[in-house]
Amino acid sequence: MADPSSYRPRPGQIPDSPGVYKFRDEHRRVIYVGKAKSLRQRLANYFQPLASLHPRTATMVTTAASVEWTVVATEVEALQLEYSWIKEFDPRFNVKYRDDKSYPYLAVTLDEEFPRVQVMRGHKKKGVRYFGPYTHAWAIRETVDLMLRVFPVRTCSAGVFRNAASAGRPCLLGYIGKCSAPCVGRVDAQEHRELAEDFCDFMAGRTGTYLRRLEKQMMIAAEDLEYEKAGRLRDDIEALRKAMEKSAVVLADATDADLIALAEDELEAAVQIFHVRGGRVRGQRGWVTDKVEAVDTAGLVEHALQQLYGEESGDAVPKEVLVPALPEDTEAVTAWLSGRRGSNVSLRIPQRGDKKALMETVARNAQQSLVLHKTKRASDLTTRSRALEEIAEALDLDSAPLRIECFDISHLQGEDVVASMIVFEDGLPRKSEYRRFQIKGFEGQDDVRSMHEVISRRFKRYLAEKEKTGEWGDGEVPAETGGRDEDGRPRRFAYPPQLIVVDGGQPQVAAARRALDELGIDDIAVCGLAKRLEEVWLPGDDDPVVLPRSSEGLYLLQRVRDTAHDFAIRYQRSKRTKRIRSSPLDAVHGLGETRKQALIKHFGSVKRLRQATIEQICEVPGMGRKTAEAVAVALAQAAPAAPAVNTATGEIMEDDGGSTA
Repeated sequence: MADPSSYRPRPGQIPDSPGVYKFRDEHRRVIYVGKAKSLRQRLANYFQPLASLHPRTATMVTTAASVEWTVVATEVEALQLEYSWIKEFDPRFNVKYRDDKSYPYLAVTLDEEFPRVQVMRGHKKKGVRYFGPYTHAWAIRETVDLMLRVFPVRTCSAGVFRNAASAGRPCLLGYIGKCSAPCVGRVDAQEHRELAEDFCDFMAGRTGTYLRRLEKQMMIAAEDLEYEKAGRLRDDIEALRKAMEKSAVVLADATDADLIALAEDELEAAVQIFHVRGGRVRGQRGWVTDKVEAVDTAGLVEHALQQLYGEESGDAVPKEVLVPALPEDTEAVTAWLSGRRGSNVSLRIPQRGDKKALMETVARNAQQSLVLHKTKRASDLTTRSRALEEIAEALDLDSAPLRIECFDISHLQGEDVVASMIVFEDGLPRKSEYRRFQIKGFEGQDDVRSMHEVISRRFKRYLAEKEKTGEWGDGEVPAETGGRDEDGRPRRFAYPPQLIVVDGGQPQVAAARRALDELGIDDIAVCGLAKRLEEVWLPGDDDPVVLPRSSEGLYLLQRVRDTAHDFAIRYQRSKRTKRIRSSPLDAVHGLGETRKQALIKHFGSVKRLRQATIEQICEVPGMGRKTAEAVAVALAQAAPAAPAVNTATGEIMEDDGGSTA
């Protein structure tokens, strides 16, 4: 681990101008690339005291062994050079969106003498017109099949085309009217190119004019009594309308735009893009990435824009790019996009109307993509097994921790302090074993003391269960009891874990270990995982265990920690809500919600109910005299203090000390 001060540039050595910088490790590998309006100001941020840096930034600067930079003339040049270097060096600390697949496009090879319609993947070629990307290749083939009836463009490969030309006989599509058969000279090169260009125009969204032209031709054919031709045109119109229905209009005015949305947590981010052309969603794509650098939503958006348009030009870059947050250098990014398109590009956040509504849909897709990614990763048996083995190896355990319990403390400014205990067995959550605790031993905020109390209470219950069943030997619950008491109910704390994970660092880990030691339990491992640091702490160790970012073991520990955190927060919020909504009527024994609501509805408020007599309370349906008396007593005991009176004037003072005058 390097000391950043050992390679910090001397004062005044770094230029105060735009540029791109590279951090290299001791083996001269580039581990991070960044850009800046002012290299001097940006690089100075990396050489602050480590405690003041973001944990991921601190990890990067301590891994690096040197820093170098290149000065450029403008911020746009810096953006271009940053993209080139990230692509060239693949730095480990830069966020990189990676496709999990190659998305298919509908392509028209306008660079050929007889243009061909086909499905294409991979890098885009010059002279080819692309539409998409599509999620599935079959969606392209369905669309093409409908449109070939109206635009019988060649779809065959070069080999098939040459064979048909030499044989003087077209392929099957030529016989059934879904190809104009240029291979045998039914149409010449110019006529076929016009068909291909009409096909492209229709796919680009210029549909209204073409449909109106076909409808006019159909009406003329019908008036001239050419019913076969009119029927054929009618079927062509229907086929085109079916093709259009496959991508419904979402934006008016034939808008060309890309909408980019993000869903993220502390560890990963998912990006989702909708490609809208001619007001219709023509394609969709998305990625999930690890957040290996300290980057906010604006930074993630900038990385996504570089990934999307770094190798695009012309119409592939739309007129509008809608994003959830603007990059830090919005003007530079906009200028870069405009340069790649060859005309002005609008980069903005949608504020209202159809575009904002569609952006919300894209955001929901991004959130679903992130959830699906996490679910797939967690549900794979081989992955879970590898994760448990990695944890056992990293923590030096005798065997894989098949049962893991995680504890977290939650409160709001020291009030409603609660704790959660969640259980993972074989790498999967066991929700029936989750438990919640209220901190009872003291008042106020003290996470370390709270953790000690919760661990003590949980394992005192465990020891009590063992003593009750006489299981002081191997610690296993007898098979004949099935982990249940004499009444057949599950024994809530009967099973011990192989590993306890606490949400926190050294202090929380030490408190958990001390609680176990005080109870004489020495066969359960303890570790802590502090938020954002993503470092594993063990009792008594001054240095953490650092698991690789790609480690499935680290991912499982993070998932366990985050689950415990969410469970604790939900319990804390429910307690706070219940406390806020509490009423003096809650103290009346036997008074349920139905009769409480009836009382409030009858009198209008607790204040008026307090002023009512017992006889008046008895008039409420369902209220007997005994219950009415209990209500009156409870309200009297909970009555607010008498208002203060100004003895000089006789005026009643308000609660805030002000006069009613």
